[in-house]
This record gives sequence, structure tokens and C-alpha cells, in this order.
Amino acid sequence: MASVTSSSIAISSFTGLKAVGATASRSSVATVKVAAAAPKLSVKASLKDAAIAAVAVSASALLAGNALAFDVLLGASDGGLVFEPSTFSVPAGEKIVFKNNAGFPHNVIFDEDEVPSGVDVSKISMGEEDYLNAGGETYAVTLTEKGTYSFYCAPHQGAGMAGKVTVE
Repeated sequence: MASVTSSSIAISSFTGLKAVGATASRSSVATVKVAAAAPKLSVKASLKDAAIAAVAVSASALLAGNALAFDVLLGASDGGLVFEPSTFSVPAGEKIVFKNNAGFPHNVIFDEDEVPSGVDVSKISMGEEDYLNAGGETYAVTLTEKGTYSFYCAPHQGAGMAGKVTVE
């Protein structure tokens, strides 16, 4: 707890102007003592209040955009035609952001034969002819069905640009 009980303040003043009927020096210093009552602070919170605050903070984090997103680079910094990382795991419902890095154009296509049963790859893939053409461009997808998903970059699939994500 912080408290202020007293303090000294030095106040300089310029008295170069002559007052009528008074003699004044060129400058003087006055010291003033200031007294203040110590503030009394107290915090009372129940476990219920703490839990409510924790839920509010968690909800804010969920709404913060990429706060709970997994980032994957398209193309290595050295120009290699790869996804970085090429194999990873995410919890169900977490956003995956594919970000153009080097060697573009790139796209992200999920292999219809290598996704969990019942998943429509047209809803999670970019189009075969759609591309991210500049550095920093992104494509985001959220996978909700648990299982393993294989994906590739159509223009660079022959060069081995493929990856795999496990949704837990």
C-alpha cells in the first residue's frame, strides 16, 4: 500500500519587478510543507468474482483475431518450396493461417482422399486456380473435425510442397 504523509516543495520565484513600497531581492526560494492523509485502499474479491474476471479475459483472447491461430509459412525463407512447418497438430476449432513467404504463387489444397470422412474439401481448400501472389498474403481455415488432413500447393506439388495437419 502506498501512502503520502508529507512532502516539501521548493518554489522558486522571480521578483525582479519592483513592488510599490517594498524592497525585493532578485530571487527568493520559498519552502512549503504539504500534508496529505494516507489513502486507504482495500481490495475484496470472492472466488466467484475472480472466476468471472478469468472468463472475461479468456473471452477477450478468443476474440483477438490471430491470438489463437497457428501460422504456416508458404515457402521457406531460403526460397525452398515447402510449408513451414510441413507437419503439425492443432486443437479442433483453432484457426490455421497460411502466409505467403517466398517462391510464390502458392495455394492450399486439401487432398479429398486424405481428410477425415465426411469433410468437404471444397469448403476448406482454395480453388485450384486461386493463388496467393504476393508476400504476406494469407489464407485462413478452421478445421473442426478431428483427424489427419493432407494438403499441398497445386503449382508446386511436383516439387514436394505438401503437408499434414492432425486435428486433435
